[in-house]
Parts: sequence; structure tokens; C-alpha cells
Amino acid sequence: MISTATDWIRNAKLIAIMTGAGVSAESGIPAFRGAGGLWRSFRAEDLASPQAFARDPKLVWEWYDWRREIVAKAEPNPAHHAIALLQKARRDCTLITQNVDGLHDRAGSVAILKLHGDIWRMRCTRCAAEWPDRRVPLPSIPPKCQCGGMARPAIVWFGEPLPPGIWSSAESAAETCDVLLVVGTSAVVYPAASLIPSARAAGAKVIEVNPEETPVSGSVDCSLRGSAGAILPELAESILQ
Repeated sequence: MISTATDWIRNAKLIAIMTGAGVSAESGIPAFRGAGGLWRSFRAEDLASPQAFARDPKLVWEWYDWRREIVAKAEPNPAHHAIALLQKARRDCTLITQNVDGLHDRAGSVAILKLHGDIWRMRCTRCAAEWPDRRVPLPSIPPKCQCGGMARPAIVWFGEPLPPGIWSSAESAAETCDVLLVVGTSAVVYPAASLIPSARAAGAKVIEVNPEETPVSGSVDCSLRGSAGAILPELAESILQ
């Protein structure tokens, strides 16, 4: 099956890659929601929302400060590097990610469509300014903007829409690509998961890379079982020969 996937990608005019939490997990970043995702006595769903931030911004920022410390210790894995290599070789390759950890950036990927935002960016709740901040730990919580307003993480929280410009670009990439490579995503988080049937409906070949079966495994064109860190370097090497 990997040779078939290689041929599809090699012959594609436009390629889209969508990555999920499974890629980050291979760098040692744990899932912050679902089973095992408790921090103190809170679930991610109880903290990552506008309501939680309005109720107790200090608590929410303590959780994000803890997350940032974990992410800062992680390194891009072979999957991140393989994707960056493919992007550099194929300028017609669009990267869409559900991850907020910035590991794709550190691996060398560019023009990344970050559906859920970036944990290393802040947004002012007063003037809406955005800026990068990689300090770990943060010197004061909650952090402030230059205008004096309180900052929040520039991340899409539960109940918030995806950034409209980024989402429309992701939809366009899915609907115009010849191959959609879906890597390390559970395919249950919407609206991101809707890109998969959109790509198929538009005629793209959909290739899934995941160690476990997902809800879309039975409907994709090719399902490669295994870790992204093992499969993607092999794919990239074959494609770029």
C-alpha cells in the first residue's frame, strides 16, 4: 500500500497534509483532553473556553503556563521533519494542522494553516493585538498587552469558531488537492474532520496514516497502519528520489 500512496503523491499536482494530535504525541506531548487529560482536578474542556477565562483568567493561564513548559521541552520528531522536507521540495504542498504546539514551525515547515491557533502567541482582550511570546515560565500571570489589557492565548477555545481566513484556505486546499494526507488525527474533531469527506467528494485520493483505526479508515483510499514517525520519512524518501 505504501508504494501506491507514494505513486499518488508523486504524481499529484496539488497536495494537502492534515496533522493531528498523534503527530505531537510522538514527540512526547500528552493529550490535554479526554481520558488522562486531567490537570489538578480540571478537564481541558473546563478550562479552554471563554467562560472559564472570564470566570478565572489566572487559573486558565496557570494551566497554559504548565502546558507551555511541557511543549517547550519537546522536539520535532521524524514525521515533522519529513513533512517539512516534502514542503520544501514540493511548493504545491499545503500543511493544515490541528496542533498548537509549534513543532511544525521548528521542523522548518512554512505557511502553516493552524486551525486551532498557536500556544506561543497571545491576543489582547482589549485591543485584539497579537504577538509571539515563548517565555517559559511566564514572569507574571495573567500576562498583559502593551496597552494594559489582559492577554489570552491565541488559541481556538471550545465554543469559538475557527479563524475564518485560515478555515477558508484549508477548505480550498482540501477541495482542490489531488491527494490529502491525513496524519495522526482521530477524525472526530469538527469542523476539521469535515475536510476529509470534502476532499474525497472533490475527487482527491485520501491517504490515512495512523497506528489505530479511525472513523474514516473504512472510507479513505489508502490506510497506512503505523506511527507517523516511521511511515512519513519512508514516504518522503520514496517521493523525493
